[in-house]
Amino acid sequence: MHRARRDGGFTLIELLVVIVILGSLVGLAMLSMGSSSSSREVRDEAQRLATLIGLMADEAVLDSREYGLLISRDGYRVMHYDETDARWRDAGDGEAHQAPEWIRLELELDGAPLKLIAPVKREDDPIGLSDERDRERRRAPRVQPQLLILSSGELSPFTLTFSDQRPGGTRWVVSSDGFRMPRAEPQDARR
Repeated sequence: MHRARRDGGFTLIELLVVIVILGSLVGLAMLSMGSSSSSREVRDEAQRLATLIGLMADEAVLDSREYGLLISRDGYRVMHYDETDARWRDAGDGEAHQAPEWIRLELELDGAPLKLIAPVKREDDPIGLSDERDRERRRAPRVQPQLLILSSGELSPFTLTFSDQRPGGTRWVVSSDGFRMPRAEPQDARR
């Protein structure tokens, strides 16, 4: 008597069942990840700014230079204080960081841009300016950042909210009391 010997492989039906199960699991995983990717983007934007402020604070202390952030509803620009012209200038390439169009930034401060006192004239400063250069300086608009990052290690106390404007969107907050470095937190965690 000969028994039919079964080889150690899988049948085609067994393979198809496994493929269908794996496909449905991957589909469910993609659906669940798709809904959280926008909240992840809001978190990433908030963490990017908190990290940038920390790096700028370190650089301000090391370089003895004042930095600032000019914040708009949809992005921010890094600036530095130019003592020779007594005005704020764009730092780096001068490009503003634009958040995605569905993220809005809301800044809570005392309501007005902070101002640095113009440096006291030192003896090694140039004696004077030409009339043309002086007129040019007065005509140019003076842009002042709302957040200051000082060479003393201090920074402006602030609360900046990153809001997802889409339905069901999340909110992340970057804040500092002026002494500790800012960190990004979901708005619910602050209550």
